[in-house]
Amino acid sequence: MKFRLIKNIILLSFLTAFFNSCTEAYPLVTNRFEEVIIVEANLTNELKKQEIKLTKSAKFEDESYLSESGAEVFITDDTGNQYNFSEDSEKYLSDIEFQAVPNTKYQLHIKTKDGRSFESSPETLTTVTPIQSVVAAIEEKDGINGVGIRVYSFDPTDTSTYYRYEYEETYKVIAPKWKPTKIEWVSSTNSPIFVPNSPDTKTCYGSKKNVELMLQSTNNLKEDRIDYLIRFINDQDYIITHRYSILVKQYVESQAAYNYYNTLKKTAASGGTIVSPTQPGFLLGNLRAVNSDSKISGYFDVCSVSTERIYFNYEDLFPGKFPPPYIVECKEFCYSTDEALVPDPCSHWGHYGDDLSLEKITYFSGTGSGGFTYWVDAPCGDCTRIASSIKPPFWIDN
Repeated sequence: MKFRLIKNIILLSFLTAFFNSCTEAYPLVTNRFEEVIIVEANLTNELKKQEIKLTKSAKFEDESYLSESGAEVFITDDTGNQYNFSEDSEKYLSDIEFQAVPNTKYQLHIKTKDGRSFESSPETLTTVTPIQSVVAAIEEKDGINGVGIRVYSFDPTDTSTYYRYEYEETYKVIAPKWKPTKIEWVSSTNSPIFVPNSPDTKTCYGSKKNVELMLQSTNNLKEDRIDYLIRFINDQDYIITHRYSILVKQYVESQAAYNYYNTLKKTAASGGTIVSPTQPGFLLGNLRAVNSDSKISGYFDVCSVSTERIYFNYEDLFPGKFPPPYIVECKEFCYSTDEALVPDPCSHWGHYGDDLSLEKITYFSGTGSGGFTYWVDAPCGDCTRIASSIKPPFWIDN
């Protein structure tokens, strides 16, 4: 997430300057380019295989980012332990499960396959402060009614102070016009056939993660107490139509880490650039080159984490109220080749075979009045068009 922010900030700044100074269109091609290693590394107090991501900065014209493969990655602590990491699907995972513990200094080491070496400053685990609760309730924001999801936390020692949040939301999707029979187009015969509809296309599960940096500080408050609106959902958003769940993660950050993330967030919000006007390079964190003047960006974050998951149904918060509309309008329609029948009773002119072969529509209710077959757009009868039919392992129904 942090690397995407860095690339987008630079691209936005470049485009702004480009279009403000030019009247002719030119291809966006980088004339000068210095490769920078981007590091995403969170070492937490969770007992697990820890994860580190290494990527390379991209040129403006590049459509994707390359991972930094073939590197030697390990973490050491001041008690003599070394935790080695191995490459696994564009990331590096620790060979064993381990966790950061209090009063111990940890340091990240990276050796690239071309011989460059990097290391972080020694970092210690922050205060372990659990989430007290995550609560969903009816709330109004900017004149819009909806569901406010708030995180509550309290540190009586007043030593946490700096917080970062992430969430992943999951929601049930039920195709409102699903039927046990559908039509498929057979290209070899240029004709449709009736087939059983898979029950897996009726109920699905969507999932999204936050994309913005969410930071909170209690530095100017009388006590180290958090009441933070982490998510607001419009009451007309289809994701809360049935059942909704959110997993909230609370990271307690050091002041240095908080300042790094806060600078990154402010730069992104302002549309500015994190490239220095006097020296090319990225926003500096707590990493440095050991044997060269190579550039490296990112942050080795040693932080405590607390997680909490909640569920709610639409009926729990809005009893007796009509649920939000589906993501697409599920109005029934039919096709006709007789222009006299368009738009009444049929709204689509032409042959349905084209749309059926492209899987744009779903058979709905068979033959209606006047001998017409009625249809709906594909997501209305097949939820896999907008979500996954695989039920998450953590999911709990009513």
